Amino acid sequence: MTTTTLNNRSFDWLTIIYMALIHLGAMFALLPSNFSWKAVALVVILHWVTGGLGITLGWHRLVSHRSFQTPKWLEYFLVFCGTLACEGGVINWVGLHRIHHLHSDTEPDPHDSNRGFWWSHMGWMLHQIPADEEVPRFTKDIADDKVYQFFDKYFVPIQVVLGLLLYAIGGWSFVVWGIFVRLVLVFHCTWFVNSATHKFGYRTYESNDRSKNCWWVALLTYGEGWHNNHHAYQYSARHGMQWWEIDLTWMTIKLLQTLGLAQKVRLVNQEFKVEG
Repeated sequence: MTTTTLNNRSFDWLTIIYMALIHLGAMFALLPSNFSWKAVALVVILHWVTGGLGITLGWHRLVSHRSFQTPKWLEYFLVFCGTLACEGGVINWVGLHRIHHLHSDTEPDPHDSNRGFWWSHMGWMLHQIPADEEVPRFTKDIADDKVYQFFDKYFVPIQVVLGLLLYAIGGWSFVVWGIFVRLVLVFHCTWFVNSATHKFGYRTYESNDRSKNCWWVALLTYGEGWHNNHHAYQYSARHGMQWWEIDLTWMTIKLLQTLGLAQKVRLVNQEFKVEG
């Protein structure tokens, strides 16, 4: 990748341009000609499919932490849904997330919250970081999987195909809202888990970092906002530990379990120890 050094930091210009274009594309939603309630409904549905089923359920709780198991076809489907969120390749995403948990809020953490809200929210992605070189060591369980390799390499062309499909169905309105607006919303909802939940909210457990439980992030991310709970017991499939801590992804896992599609669901027992 092409980089430029400024103040001893190497900027990742490819990622900067990529993010700028997506955010610029979302601004076309401001044109009245691009608005329709069908397009808004499309955003809501695709936000759940890509951000909820894909990133939260698939990439995070299933693949990154292996908090439950599914048949391989369902795992691949959830990974595909996450690929549609266009947050980079799945192998790199999983690797960086595992590194984050190992070094949370310390210098090796890719989005160390001690460096400020902007850095932990999205600034870290706009730079070359040492953690990128460590990813292969943390993804040996998925790196040789041909399906994972395909999704990791071709997430942008897959998004282009989705855009063409949406254009055929609903024209430019569906493209602007279903691709650009939806991507921006999913991006920032996901990034709030890195930034806001290390700054706002309450702490239930001592997790040796700055993670907090933040209700509004939980609502935006299908339960990911109960971040202190998660950092204390990262392998638990359930993040909302109390009855008022609404965790829609945990409800989805329970549904899959009822249907026989989720097995070996890992939880925290009454002694607050993770069950294998």
